[in-house]
Parts: sequence; C-alpha cells; structure tokens
Amino acid sequence: MSLVKLLKKKSKKLLFTTPSHSQKTVIYKPLRSLYRIDISETDTHNPTEALLKAQERARKIYKTNSTLFLINGSTSGIIASVLTCTNPGEKVLIWRDAHPSHLNAVRLAGAIPIFYDIETDEDWEVPLETSCEMLENYLNAYDIKTLIITSPTYEGIVSDIRKIKAICEKHNVYLIVDEAHGALYPFSDRLPESAVRIADFTIQSLHKTAGGLNPTALLHCNCNLNTQKALDMINTTSPSYPLLASIEENINYLNSWWGRRKLDQLIDELEILREECQNCQFFGDDITKILVKTPELSGPELSEILFEDFNVEDEKTNEKSTMLLCGIGTEKNKINKLKNALLSL
Repeated sequence: MSLVKLLKKKSKKLLFTTPSHSQKTVIYKPLRSLYRIDISETDTHNPTEALLKAQERARKIYKTNSTLFLINGSTSGIIASVLTCTNPGEKVLIWRDAHPSHLNAVRLAGAIPIFYDIETDEDWEVPLETSCEMLENYLNAYDIKTLIITSPTYEGIVSDIRKIKAICEKHNVYLIVDEAHGALYPFSDRLPESAVRIADFTIQSLHKTAGGLNPTALLHCNCNLNTQKALDMINTTSPSYPLLASIEENINYLNSWWGRRKLDQLIDELEILREECQNCQFFGDDITKILVKTPELSGPELSEILFEDFNVEDEKTNEKSTMLLCGIGTEKNKINKLKNALLSL
C-alpha cells in the first residue's frame, strides 16, 4: 500500500495514542485537512512498511542504490551523508561559502574541514563552477576522505560532476553532491544532467523547484553504505506522514506524463522570455534560474524597480545581477508578466 492510500484509510479503532488531536480536534483551522491524515507510528495501519515501499518505488524511478525521503530538508541529507562515509579525524573537502549544513555535518562527524574557494564571475558577481584542476590539486596535497560539491549553485551554475567523480575514484574519495536546487534535473533532458546516478550521495530539495512542501527533500545513495543508520541518529522518531506522503506523490507527479509535460512547458516559456527580452542579459546553466541584468541598472536597482513598479519579488540580488527562481509551479501568466516588466525597462 502507498503512503497516500494509507492516509485515506479510516481507522475504526478508538485511538488512545499520539498524536493527541486524534484526527478530530482541529486547533488551527486552515490545516483542518492535515489534522485528519496526521497519523501515528502506533496506529493500526503500518506506516513504516508503506514508507519502505514508497522509497523502493522512488529508488526504481531514480535508478539509484537507495532513495530516502527527508522531512527536515536537504540539511538532514547532507549531515547523514557525511556521517555515513566519514570517521572522526578524517578530512572533508568543502567549499568555503557553502551552505552551513556542510560545515555543521563535518563538525558533527568529528572530521576535519579543508576549505576550497571557487572563482567568482566579476561581471555577474556569482560563483562559477567548481574547478576540476583545483580539486585535483587538493586531493594530491591532502589525505581527503570525502568531498562535498554544490551543483547547481544558488544561481544555477553547474559543475562537471562526471569528471569530478572520476577524480574522486582515482583518489578513493567519497563524492557528496548538494543538488538541492536541481530536483527537476532527472525529469528533463533539456536541463543539466543530474548527479543522482553519478555521485556516491546526492541530496535534492523538492520544495525549492520541484513543487514540494517545505522542507521535503531526498537523499540518493549509489554506494554500498547504509545511510538509514545515520538518518536515524538525527531524525525524529515521530515523522510527519502527511509530509512523507507528499514526497511520494511529488515524485510520482514529476515522473508522470503530466509532470514532464508541465516541466517542458515551463522550459518553453523561459526560452521565449530569453529570446524576446533582448534588452536584458542572462547567465547560467539552469534556465529555471533567471539570472538577469541590464547595462543601465545595478542588481539592487533592478530588484527595486521590479518590486515597486511591477510587484515582482526576486529570490536573490547582488550588486551586478538579480536572480528570479522558477519551478514546477511557475505558471505561464506569471512568466509573461515578468517578461513584460523586463521589456519595459
């Protein structure tokens, strides 16, 4: 039985269990439907078995050794990956400006962080791809056990994961890829190649671009190590089964004809936007991250005009450029409004 079907079942038992709202006492009215499907581990259904089956179906979709559902964001996946493959005192190579979870994971593992830097594009003021030559130098100079790469970056810059993986294999180093912003990649050949079938560990946030609820995410593993043990150390023993069910349904949708068609339509509209907005410059490997600038405006000036004059709020702005994030829920009419705003600059 799937998690989604499990939550639809009505229990005839008198539940003297957690959660204490008993699916009936609704304290926060906007979440009325959520209360009704918020079940417990001790319920008469078998949620643990349903979760295992859902994760096995996901593993087959992604073609990985294992795919685990995360309800504490990509952060928990990063931490679990480092705990799985790294022992106290071993060295982990991480980007100096990476998400805080990277360094926190190394500290929790009792490992030693070795920091690398990434070149910044001066015209756009964003970090570029991770240099393979630079990584090779670090792996030659230090006894590194694990490497963590961020690809794509927040702004949609993608590194050559296949080449990096080959370098890691030569040096017997585990590769963890923080692909939090690349959850759509496995479902379209028009987007950059995903790391899910390449890296030892790949972590994706469904809530960032793939339409998931905060803070749903995935941990993919392609090596013969048990990541579940590490997750059990940091996860709650009272997981939200509505959130877990939403992950199952999210993956099924992305893998469906409807989901792939929706993603194709999104990419079509974003290509049209780039073609028609000749007054703007665009940058990056991931078209769903609209990294844009104009010759006349700074990043903050562009951001302010979009916000004040057109009610358009961007995701991130620096001195040179502005980034607007799109995902599976970005509708055509919203893209058209943004296009009209950019054309009027």
